[in-house]
Amino acid sequence: MQRRLITSNLISTLIAITAATTPFALPTLPSLSAAPKTPSTPIPLLSAARDASKVCVVDPKAADAGPALISAAQSCNNGGTVVLLPDTTYTIASPTDLTFLQSIDILILGTVVFSDDVEYWQTRAFGYAYQDTHLFWKFGGEDVNIYGLGIGTLDGLGQTWWTAKRSNETVYRPVLFGTDGLAGGSISGLNMKNSPMWFNVIMNSSDVLITDINIWNEVTNSSSPPANTDGWDTYRSTNIVIQNSTIDNYDDCVSFKPNSTSIIVQNLQCNGSHGISVGSLGQYQGEYDIVEDVYVYNISMSNASDGARIKIWPGVPPNTTGSSSGGGAGYVRNVTYELFYNTNNDWAIELTQCYFASSQAACDAYPAVLVIEDILFKDFYGTTSKRHDPQVGSLVCSDPSVCKNIRAENIAISPPSAAVAEWVCTNMEEDLLAINCVAA
Repeated sequence: MQRRLITSNLISTLIAITAATTPFALPTLPSLSAAPKTPSTPIPLLSAARDASKVCVVDPKAADAGPALISAAQSCNNGGTVVLLPDTTYTIASPTDLTFLQSIDILILGTVVFSDDVEYWQTRAFGYAYQDTHLFWKFGGEDVNIYGLGIGTLDGLGQTWWTAKRSNETVYRPVLFGTDGLAGGSISGLNMKNSPMWFNVIMNSSDVLITDINIWNEVTNSSSPPANTDGWDTYRSTNIVIQNSTIDNYDDCVSFKPNSTSIIVQNLQCNGSHGISVGSLGQYQGEYDIVEDVYVYNISMSNASDGARIKIWPGVPPNTTGSSSGGGAGYVRNVTYELFYNTNNDWAIELTQCYFASSQAACDAYPAVLVIEDILFKDFYGTTSKRHDPQVGSLVCSDPSVCKNIRAENIAISPPSAAVAEWVCTNMEEDLLAINCVAA
């Protein structure tokens, strides 16, 4: 997917502006829409009118761009546009809370980097209990469009963090971009590279269109490669569309984490990932996790551990309390993966209710209580890697009672040896699967 370019005249004009003392012509906000699949509830874009003369340029000379960005957003809230200038590097060196936004656009034309002072961020990044998520900055509010026109770049200086993780597994690594309480709007046309942890997390948010994003890592120390650099994770969010993007990373291309509902993911090119994943779910005992009404369409997945993936933690022994290694309840319901192209992926499809189980026997002894039902895998094409040849996929439920109406239709996946493709099927309704099931 090619990066969009802004005209040189516009760049020259914007560079000349160092403060919002005089109005100037903003580029047109991209005309965005979800396509070809559309959400049942339309995503509201530009709910309120914008004032083209209300422009706030973030100070390009600020040593720490965080406070300058907050100040600009406060000044241009309710109808204005914040601009980060092209050919300018902004360094965010302190936690930046932008959850107060209202009817505002943020145009990122320069490069935003984040201080890689690992020790500083351990106690100052915004922290969340779920999987120890941390953020450098966070966006929230209503009617917000964040756009980069294909040239705006976010750089997490990830190598410092990946190296730190190698010597200390407990170090907190912030997510590159996060929303918390964003209701209505879009995120588009951004380049994202070198995230310390996940690239994006969409939390407690609704009605957001994400499109035309380019994601990649640059490794300068091969002994400390990237880890956990998911493209997107959705969490406690609904009516989200992620589309038209390229992702070259080292973990899930997209992950639907607990309480993700009404999600569309379409037209993605993913490389080197762990697939497009439901979960993991059921990790925390006492929590009730839901993933429902998810449509994944037209995906190209290459050099990944998995193509389509559903991962559920197993149950726990009786009298266990406070487990963070399984035992959570809930359900996965009405999830469709359609039109999925596989190239050199270890598994074309993997469904497991034994995620991180010590063994299949342990999983059988304490099966998952989280139910998976009404799942469709349709129109899968391509060739897997040689890792499991001739096996090309694995569908393993911990007990038949918690896997219902799981279907596979028009599956044309081959192993590289050209042998007859085999699928590992355990506790599945095999008459609903148009694949060659074999025992584990």
